[in-house]
Amino acid sequence: MNEPYSKRQISRICVHEGEERYNPYDAITTPIVQTSTFIFKNTDAIEGYTCRGEAHYEYTRYGNPTQTAAQKKLAALEDAESALLFSSGMSAVTTTLLCLLQSGDHIIITDDAYKKSLEFCKYVLPRYGIQFDIVSVHDYDAMEKAIRPNTRIFFSESPTNPYLNIMDLQRIATMLKDTQVLLLCDSTFATPYNMQPLKFGVDLVIHSCTKYLGGHNDLMAGVVMGSEKLIEEILKFHKILGGVVDPLVGYLLIRGLKTFDLRMQRLNENGMRVAQFLENHPRVQKIYYPGLPSHPHYEIAKRYMTGFGAVVSFEMDADLEGTKRFLDQLKLFRIGPSFGGAESLITHPASVSYYDCTRDERIALGIKDNLIRLAAGIEEAEAIIEDLEQAFAASV
Repeated sequence: MNEPYSKRQISRICVHEGEERYNPYDAITTPIVQTSTFIFKNTDAIEGYTCRGEAHYEYTRYGNPTQTAAQKKLAALEDAESALLFSSGMSAVTTTLLCLLQSGDHIIITDDAYKKSLEFCKYVLPRYGIQFDIVSVHDYDAMEKAIRPNTRIFFSESPTNPYLNIMDLQRIATMLKDTQVLLLCDSTFATPYNMQPLKFGVDLVIHSCTKYLGGHNDLMAGVVMGSEKLIEEILKFHKILGGVVDPLVGYLLIRGLKTFDLRMQRLNENGMRVAQFLENHPRVQKIYYPGLPSHPHYEIAKRYMTGFGAVVSFEMDADLEGTKRFLDQLKLFRIGPSFGGAESLITHPASVSYYDCTRDERIALGIKDNLIRLAAGIEEAEAIIEDLEQAFAASV
């Protein structure tokens, strides 16, 4: 396992970890090995690879040097033994679950998990004889009661989307200690900069690298990290299902990670300042940000997190049409469903993520007409706040 690092070392990891000191042609950057196939010099080289365990790449679906460098860097950031990249965060989720579950097994997932993760458990896994239970993210007694003899996985997110709930990971790990249940955590919102779930008893941590890890809204990738034993098991399925990351994406991810430390410092600062502004604004009815004492999981967040990110959700004093007017008045913010890049983004879950639900279905899920989720970018906090303020004033 990688040696634990302090915040003084994180930039060193971001810049150097996983990469060769001397690259082909003396390039300082890790090359984009843009090839589907790797050749062997002769038949002895083939036998060395297939029979004697000598290192050699064969086919990019099975591995690629650019991908390997990115994986090593990510594993070091998460302080994990091993990491495996996928073509998207959802590919990481679905491949991992399909690998670790089989017919007759049971999975527990929390109700505040990502919508598509919930849909996969609801609509796909039952087709293969896999049972599921959805439990409240707030109800630890219900979580414990949901454990069955055939339960194999407990899956959640922390922080969750869009209410930024924080799981008490150590409590869940203790709950599962004498069982055969694996604890999986999607930690995309936290990033390894703000939280390392493996240190609290989580078996596998998943990230959408599309967000903060890539950091520039220009790639799609996902990663699962944990012990070498579990990652090797998932790798077998990964090779079959084929959700591989392209070498160019691997390169872009490495490039994005070089500035990960610097970006997260600014993003954490901006997130806190925007949250404090919104909490004190007369047009905001309720705010969700784990770095504020008003958040129901503030004390838990302080135990697990070293920073609270740049995503803030809030409810404003408006109906559906008034909320849309506010969004349309924004000038710096772009309306879009993602987060984690340099640009400030804002989204309306009722219109974007839950457009295919009836209003009653949305409300039952807690997605109100006036709920907004914003993701502060790396612009000056003053510019972000100024844009929010003018939009509030213009949409009265």
